[in-house]
Amino acid sequence: MFDLIPWRRREIDRARERSAADLWREMDNLFERFFGEAGRSEVAPGRTFAPAFDISETDDELVVRAELPGIDPKEVDINLTGDRLTIKGEKKEKKEERGESYHRVERSFGSFSRSFQLPCEVKEEDIKAVYKNGVLDLRLPKADNVKRKTFKIEVK
Repeated sequence: MFDLIPWRRREIDRARERSAADLWREMDNLFERFFGEAGRSEVAPGRTFAPAFDISETDDELVVRAELPGIDPKEVDINLTGDRLTIKGEKKEKKEERGESYHRVERSFGSFSRSFQLPCEVKEEDIKAVYKNGVLDLRLPKADNVKRKTFKIEVK
């Protein structure tokens, strides 16, 4: 039966099927982003900027690393209020269209704001932030009263 359908017609039908599948996929992504887990950072490419963060802990400090490529470090706002660390910024889109026609846009732009509850008190006056090669490295020394102390216990 498919041999009776002209080849050109089959190609058009396949294109329609693909565009319908793309629509369903976009709708699924929309519902996942809207109803998904809190803090989930799935974003549509080219629409919203959501930097990735790593938070780790040593005996002496908390370390926060964020991938912030293309962001001027002067445009990053870091605040500590109590035990809540908030990092805000914006990745601005550079518009230089000189007769360019895009075939694909995957880079994302926009403002972001992320807040994290710290697991312990830190020394606010000793916090250091360094931005290098698109990565923000934030070091938060722990307060003396929360540092882990090792005690030798003698067994009798």
